[in-house]
Amino acid sequence: MSDSSGFNRAIFSAAVKESFKKLNPKVQWTNPVMFVVEVLAVLTTYFTIRDIGAHYMKNFWFDGQIAFWLWITVIFANFAESLAEGRGKAQAVALRKTRSETTAKKLSGEKTESISASQLRKGDIVFVEVGDIIPGDGEVIEGIASVDESAVTGESAPVIRESGGDRSSVTGGTKVLSDWLKVSITANPGETFLDRMINLVEGAKRKKTPNEIALNILLLGLTIIFLLAVVTLEPFAIYSGATLSIPVLAALMVCLIPTTIGGLLSAIGIAGMDRLLKRNVLAMSGRAVEAAGDVGVLLLDKTGTITLGNRMATEFVSGPGISPEKLADAAQLSSLADETPEGRSIVVLAKEKFNLRERDINSIGAKFIPFSAHTRMSGVDFQGREIRKGAMDSIEQYLQDNGGQMAPEVKSAVEDIAKKGGTPLVVAEKDQALGVIYLKDVVKGGIRERFAQLRRMGIKTVTITGDNPLTAAAIAAEAGVDDFLAEATPEAKLKLIREYQSKGNLVAMTGDGTNDAPALAQSDVGVAMNSGTQAAKEAGNMVDLDSNPTKLIEIVEIGKQLLMTRGALTTFSIANDVAKYFAIIPALFIATYPQLGLLNIMGLATAQSAILSAVIFNALIIVALVPLALRGIAYRPLGADVILRRNLLIYGLGGLIAPFIGIKVIDMLLVLLGLS
Repeated sequence: MSDSSGFNRAIFSAAVKESFKKLNPKVQWTNPVMFVVEVLAVLTTYFTIRDIGAHYMKNFWFDGQIAFWLWITVIFANFAESLAEGRGKAQAVALRKTRSETTAKKLSGEKTESISASQLRKGDIVFVEVGDIIPGDGEVIEGIASVDESAVTGESAPVIRESGGDRSSVTGGTKVLSDWLKVSITANPGETFLDRMINLVEGAKRKKTPNEIALNILLLGLTIIFLLAVVTLEPFAIYSGATLSIPVLAALMVCLIPTTIGGLLSAIGIAGMDRLLKRNVLAMSGRAVEAAGDVGVLLLDKTGTITLGNRMATEFVSGPGISPEKLADAAQLSSLADETPEGRSIVVLAKEKFNLRERDINSIGAKFIPFSAHTRMSGVDFQGREIRKGAMDSIEQYLQDNGGQMAPEVKSAVEDIAKKGGTPLVVAEKDQALGVIYLKDVVKGGIRERFAQLRRMGIKTVTITGDNPLTAAAIAAEAGVDDFLAEATPEAKLKLIREYQSKGNLVAMTGDGTNDAPALAQSDVGVAMNSGTQAAKEAGNMVDLDSNPTKLIEIVEIGKQLLMTRGALTTFSIANDVAKYFAIIPALFIATYPQLGLLNIMGLATAQSAILSAVIFNALIIVALVPLALRGIAYRPLGADVILRRNLLIYGLGGLIAPFIGIKVIDMLLVLLGLS
């Protein structure tokens, strides 16, 4: 049995055992349809046993078979749910293996005390260094280190964790590979991120979603209606001279109510959360998964989501009277000590275009001027030269302070680069602007096609960026998003989300910083990055363990797949009930009203075989659909009207035809084996 399908031997065996445990009425009550089936199974069993030795003994074999298949129907429904839960429990076992009794180095003033990680409390400060396991969830308050998070995320590449910013959150059970960190513990034992993961994947705290509750109410309503209809058949049968036993009425009732979707509904919801977890996304509730399926607006960060995340130097645009080589030389000198991806790309571009080799900035006695948020520029001083690079307004002020002015041609180049969606860096030497470096955000390959898919699904995409409106508009156009929010602040993000929600849209967004927390909390689907701050993870209703912002698109697809699966199997369930009417209704009254034989279009052998065949098919179809419920309907980016037509054609028509074939085959087998 394949692990990928969820049918490995251990999970299968555990699910069989759980199927019988769930026969407890306290458990079964949560599924109204199957609870009714269980009550009918108990009644049928009672009347079957009661009639042993009585003059009804001739019906014992027939009634016993009905009772048996009613119990099988309930057990198969329990099996579907148990199998879905079993896959989550298996993952929980794997997660528990990542936890071991870890020793923590707790800091008390200047002293370090070794204690068990289980003794740590929120607010404690611990020290971790190379080779240490981080003993609990926390925030880095000092230091920078490379951390192996594969035990939690499955991602083998180490990540950098440091104090301040959006990369300060660490998870218990991960391992320090280099340097050291001081960590402030943010969760008590039993409340850690890993504990929450285990509880969630086991389904211990899973609550029914609004859609599930609504569908359960509908199914319960249908059950009550058919219960009243079946009850009224008994006086009609007495009046007409027909004989209807309790087991026969129970069989009729079970075949009339939508037992197929009733038996699979819970498994579909659990499997949806399980599919997210397989993609390293932890959903805090089933409601979040459903909301993802109904999302109408996606808010995505530009950097790292739409673009590769690192701006690269692509061109040197020299000012009047300045050769491109002179500009490249100055730009390279000012970037030799700049270890940012942008700085390194400037050095490489100068080397590639003009064969300007890197120089050792220390050996030539140069003084590097680091970038600061105050000056918004960096540079280098050496051999009497003062070279600066930075934003246009900062360099313009620098030139004015040195008695110079920004040439109109340079200003024009800056505006042109901004319109193209690039980031302009002006290079100046004392009182003269030498030109502009064109830094470009590289849009990810294939992202435009993915946004086109979302558009066909009726989902609007909006990129959020701190860039100026010109740059934001250019990137949005190149990536193919529908709209953009430039110069975004936490307040602006929150306002935008509320505006869309006020128009009836469900909104999804990603974020990793503390400043994203309000928007994550406000959005219907808030996906926090595991690498982000604790505030962001607590505000969102999903956490992406891989910290990949583009995962939001997959989350929407999984949410839609869940809703499509539920819709398709509901359509199938209601449609296949129609065929069962043609099997059972004629069988009940054909002895009294031979004219009903015209409705026996399947040509079923006898009234008893017709009833048994319908009951057996009703039980077997549940287990036959378990793989589909767990795997989900194949997702395609189609409109609602197309999906509806497809459901009616495949699952509506299929649900109508399948029982005619299945019941007839079972009827023939019953006759062949002499069981009817």
